[in-house]
Amino acid sequence: MAADGEPSDLVKVLHLLLLSFSWGMQVWVSFIAGLVLRMNVARHTFGLVQSKLFPVYFYFLLGSNALSLALFAVFHHRETMDWHQSVQMLLFLVAVITAALNGQWIGPASTEVMFQMRAVEEEHGLGNQVGLGSEKEEYAKLREKDPKYKAFKRTFGKYHGMSMLCNLIGFLCTTSNLIYTALNLSTI
Repeated sequence: MAADGEPSDLVKVLHLLLLSFSWGMQVWVSFIAGLVLRMNVARHTFGLVQSKLFPVYFYFLLGSNALSLALFAVFHHRETMDWHQSVQMLLFLVAVITAALNGQWIGPASTEVMFQMRAVEEEHGLGNQVGLGSEKEEYAKLREKDPKYKAFKRTFGKYHGMSMLCNLIGFLCTTSNLIYTALNLSTI
């Protein structure tokens, strides 16, 4: 039984499950699913799958990170936190912020530009190839001859880069919190 001010065993298990869920989801979506899809489906199919998957991913990530932050904050009062716990709280907060940025702003903007690029690619018979390297020359030629497509590509690259950076920062925060929690299981 937990002492006063200490989380119950159920809360500890919930906290660890939320962290594990977030970390596992991030590993799968960021490093495995995208690579498998990219190599096995057409470019436009890949984009369509991402446009449906990523909003769900970002909001589940946001929810699990926010719940982890809330559970951590409830049982680690600011006045009694040591510097390790302050860093862990900051990591939870950064993970929430990066998931929120991706879910609310970067992800939808990236998807909108991706569909604009897709329309131009379809006009030129591109986008139905499978794999990373096929038809590179055709895409390069399209960028050279169509300034609108070149601008879309640049904008998409900017949003995609910001999204990847936010996702990586969130992943590193979750990984750090999971490691810290594992090393300090008795003090969850």
